[in-house]
Amino acid sequence: MNSAPDLESFRTILKNKGLKATPQRLAVHGAMLELGHASADMVCEHVLKGGLTTITAASVYNILAQLASMGLYRRIPSTDNKVWYDVTTKAHLHIFDRKRDEFKDLVDEQLYSMVHSYFKENPPKGYKVEEIDIHLVCHRSRNSKKS
Repeated sequence: MNSAPDLESFRTILKNKGLKATPQRLAVHGAMLELGHASADMVCEHVLKGGLTTITAASVYNILAQLASMGLYRRIPSTDNKVWYDVTTKAHLHIFDRKRDEFKDLVDEQLYSMVHSYFKENPPKGYKVEEIDIHLVCHRSRNSKKS
């Protein structure tokens, strides 16, 4: 799957875009690489716990939005009124664990291909499908192992 760049590649991308590799940008990107899927609040908490730099929640929101607009992260639509970000930029499926408030990738190319093919042939009347983003809302069953 296509993933966000490592920190050295990230510095190069920023430089090529005319942006500075500020401690805040580096800390946000580092947090995203560690977390994988996160909301701005989660990233802010992670950065502040790490103690590498000080940052405001507003700065985290702005940095995440900017980096997502550059295609480095994927925005995940959510029903909980949060904007989530994902370091995997290729279209894929998700599981959202409601009790743990976390996203996980669901790697099933066959299912994704089937859904994509279906909507390519049968778009909703009056709409053009731009992108397919599916996440299953779940909670762990008692019998499931931790992953």
